[in-house]
Order: sequence, then structure tokens, then C-alpha cells
Amino acid sequence: MPNPSVPSTDQVAQATATLAQAKDYLRTQPPVSDVLPLLAGLLDEDTGVPILLGDVLRSAARLIAEQTSTETDEIRLIITGLREAAQEATDWHVLHWDVQRLRGYASKAAGPATAT
Repeated sequence: MPNPSVPSTDQVAQATATLAQAKDYLRTQPPVSDVLPLLAGLLDEDTGVPILLGDVLRSAARLIAEQTSTETDEIRLIITGLREAAQEATDWHVLHWDVQRLRGYASKAAGPATAT
């Protein structure tokens, strides 16, 4: 498997700008039926934001632990904070199931289509 390329600061900024755009869109109170596909992607149980953010934080903690030549109490606190935040973010993956349940409710609320 080839090594992934280093994301640029512009790419990271674009990713956070996209999340900000989603946040702003949700504040316009769009129909839930329009929101569910966005939430499904954001909260996907395998590739959604919680899983990716948890992996990023966990990897950062590991790198800091491996590459810091002087391990101080402050460095240990930073590493612990990153690991705890990673676990907390990853725990949010269960929201994926909430989106699935909402989809079920939305389809029931829409009811069967009537032929004309």
C-alpha cells in the first residue's frame, strides 16, 4: 500500500470550511429529508468525522510519544489529553445508528405514495 500524501494546510482548511458550511446550512432549518444524507456522510460508522477525528488524534498522540526526546509531565498531559479526546470522538460513531433510525421515521412519516 503506497504512503498517503501529506495534506496541505489549504486542504485541511478546506475540510474545516466544508464542516462550517454544513453547520451554516443546518442553521437555515432545511427539511430533515435534505439533512439526512449530509448527516449520514458526516457520521458514517466507518469513514465519518468521529472515526477520522479519533484516528487523527490517536496518531498524533502516538507520534508525540515516540518522537519527543524529553518526556515531561506537560508532554504526558498533552498525550493523555489527545488520547482521551480521541476516545471521546470515536465514541460518537454511535450517532450513525441515530441517523439510520431517523431515516426509518422519515420514511414512515412520508407514508406510501398514492397513485393518481
